[in-house]
Amino acid sequence: MLSTLAEVAPLFSNAGLMGLGAGIGAGLVCIGAAKGIGHLAGNAVESMARQPQVKGNVFVAMIIAAALIEGFTFFALVVCNGIAGKITA
Repeated sequence: MLSTLAEVAPLFSNAGLMGLGAGIGAGLVCIGAAKGIGHLAGNAVESMARQPQVKGNVFVAMIIAAALIEGFTFFALVVCNGIAGKITA
């Protein structure tokens, strides 16, 4: 068992906190992107149901917006992984 402060201290080092922050950041990025794309797709389907004649324009705009959200998500995940990669034990 951990009995002394010296044995507990490495759990709260800067490297551990950086890893924890990078993991939480990556999770928040994925949750935010999923919420954004879901909201985008739901509104696009609703607008297509209301006005079927603009289906093509709405679909193209939805795909472009989803691609931009995905691009930002991948960039944010690369940043989080970069932060996690700088951890030195």
